[in-house]
Amino acid sequence: MARDASHTSGAVRPNTRPATRTGCAVERVRCALYRVPLAEPVSDAKVTSGRQQPLASVDVLVARIATADGLEGIGFSYSKRAGGPALFAHAEQLAPLLIGEDALAIGRIWEKLVWAAASIGREGLAVQTVAAFDIALHDRKAKQAGLPLATLLGHYRGSVRCYDTGGGFLSATDAEVVANAERSLARGVGGIKIKVGGDQRSDLARVAAVRGAIGGATPLMADANQQWDRAAARRIGRTLERYDLTWLEEPLDAYDAAGHAALRQALDTPIASGEMLSTTRDLRRLLDAGAVDVLQPDAVRVGGVTPYLRIAALAAELGVTVAPHFATELHVHLAAAQPAEGWVEYFDWLQPLFEEQLEIAGGRIQVPDRPGLGLTLSPRAETWVRAAAELPER
Repeated sequence: MARDASHTSGAVRPNTRPATRTGCAVERVRCALYRVPLAEPVSDAKVTSGRQQPLASVDVLVARIATADGLEGIGFSYSKRAGGPALFAHAEQLAPLLIGEDALAIGRIWEKLVWAAASIGREGLAVQTVAAFDIALHDRKAKQAGLPLATLLGHYRGSVRCYDTGGGFLSATDAEVVANAERSLARGVGGIKIKVGGDQRSDLARVAAVRGAIGGATPLMADANQQWDRAAARRIGRTLERYDLTWLEEPLDAYDAAGHAALRQALDTPIASGEMLSTTRDLRRLLDAGAVDVLQPDAVRVGGVTPYLRIAALAAELGVTVAPHFATELHVHLAAAQPAEGWVEYFDWLQPLFEEQLEIAGGRIQVPDRPGLGLTLSPRAETWVRAAAELPER
């Protein structure tokens, strides 16, 4: 009978699952879906084109993971318009797979959760659900170390350049957008992004009005939200060049890497995109095609901190600026840990969920000095709960 090679020369079979470190075993997982209302509904070019309805709230999936040592990590994912209940349902199915796991084995847990539902794919909803758990595990790990997440990751700076998007939607008049921009700058925000993507005359008038109000030295970005075809993007992009934009964002369909690359060659204005993509593969296609000057991954949409760090490293190797999308409370930590200076998009839409507020001054957001993400859920958030589950059940 042939002998198994692992029994020769004192060889030992490798463990398929490393032993859980004392105190780091996951004992409890709680998932909750919150519907956080906006101060007023907003619209971008996807609404004016008839593809979507105005946005009045954001569904936020919050995951809390507690371990035997008494530490708890908090993470979140989100959905705008449809998808929130599906995030929660998927999280409720995945949560039991965390019980008993070593909370420090974050990469292995990420793979386990993604492959548990591989039959529905490894992108979109599947990874956006995993993001809440992955972020919670990173938050807990940083708390165990007694460090802010940015510091644990190896931060390069204690603050990050920021720009404001919330006041620039198409649902506001040009005068309101100008007033919002002036208020944001007075508050300490460093740049202004406004929405375009409607008809060319209106877009040009809006950009001209804001540029005239904020002056030529203030960074100004314009976001078309994927609503132009290639010809329109070239035509309007050339006209916009006179306004010295910091970047032109999502001029084309998010998956059109070749179109973005051609447009980037045709214009002097830097091209930004990537927020709608949910896999490392798709974001790498933009980089490989030379399609963007500014890559805009969203750590929630790509599956959490674990894949985000891989994407940011790829961009850094190619000298592409990384400016993560939305989720300011998370991305200030990740942007601070990137070698090259990027940008963080400032939104206050998630702020009501948490007790803490981000500090903004001198055009920059300060990295919180509290352990982990530096976030605790606010008691007022309980009024927005739509569904909740806890394991083990009490």
